[in-house]
Amino acid sequence: MIGKLRKAIERRLSWRDVLSYLAIASQRAWSQWRGTCALRVKAFLFGVELGSGVLACGPVILGRWPGSRIRLGAGCSLISSSRRCTASTLYAPVRLRTYAPTARIELAQGVQLSGTSITARSRTVSIGKDTMVGPNCVITDSDFHAHWPAETRHIEPAFDLDRDVTIGANVWIGMNSLILKGVTIGDGAIVAAGSVVVRDVPAHAVAAGVPARVVKVRGEA
Repeated sequence: MIGKLRKAIERRLSWRDVLSYLAIASQRAWSQWRGTCALRVKAFLFGVELGSGVLACGPVILGRWPGSRIRLGAGCSLISSSRRCTASTLYAPVRLRTYAPTARIELAQGVQLSGTSITARSRTVSIGKDTMVGPNCVITDSDFHAHWPAETRHIEPAFDLDRDVTIGANVWIGMNSLILKGVTIGDGAIVAAGSVVVRDVPAHAVAAGVPARVVKVRGEA
């Protein structure tokens, strides 16, 4: 603290600069402490598996169907507070939800989520090591209703149409993106902001658009 104060004096920061920084730092620390404590209590009560060093800023919505599995690897970061999110405001807290005994949500070590909604209705949604998911993204394994006939959509859940979602390691998914059922995103890929991913993205590729298409692969001109 003394060292930081000395640096502030050397940079000739005003008292308003110092106060603004202290407000940011204190809000971040309080949000992280409160969010992490609440997450650990809910995880214990609801049977959600947490690795060491998992942190949460703000509230996290957990919903684990009996028999299903939600597992967060060591060092995962769940950001549900607009005060903590660096890129934008967040529409809603991080939400992890399963709806059947066969459903799985698997987050590997170091995954970062910001206001992300992940729904595994009956299949598996897995995210690889150190992948970053930007603000307000949605990832789901299901359409939640049968496509046809239209007259019975409201009563036909069509579990047989659900498909796994697999996202590799070191992937970067831009804000406001939608990752739909049956998609595999390879290691090191980038999904541009606002994309709707309905087909596989190769490793080290950049995908963008609605629907998302590969626009570049690392190493290509």
